[in-house]
Amino acid sequence: MTSLHSHSREETMQCGRVFASTLRGGDVVALSGELGAGKTHFIAGVCEGLGVKAHVASPTFTIINEYPAAVATVVHVDLYRISSRGELFELGIEEYFNERCICLIEWAERMRDFLPYPHIHVTLTYGKGDNDRNILIDEMRKGVERAGGIAV
Repeated sequence: MTSLHSHSREETMQCGRVFASTLRGGDVVALSGELGAGKTHFIAGVCEGLGVKAHVASPTFTIINEYPAAVATVVHVDLYRISSRGELFELGIEEYFNERCICLIEWAERMRDFLPYPHIHVTLTYGKGDNDRNILIDEMRKGVERAGGIAV
């Protein structure tokens, strides 16, 4: 497990940019954290790190945004508005779980039982100060958690 600490939105984005260097096509990143904890800022940093040129915003209403990048298509999913398994299945997210895509899924706890293995779990929590964030990164394998190696 890798533990990072951020003291600002820009530092959260920088953590995402550095984390992006570890990603490749086929990776699925499941993000969780309270509303406002910084999931979208982290993802914006990941997208920058992957070379995405488009403006990155949370797809709260569109649910899924796709961004072209050199290494793979970056698929940004926001499950905040999903309230049932039926809605989740209708999205067809599993079609993005392939070598041509890197999937970044906000509110991934809403599809916990459907995430592929391995996947990377990123948890963002509030720190002591107003702008402080704790970022935990874990690679999840079927039945096993393996420590990652991210240095910022």
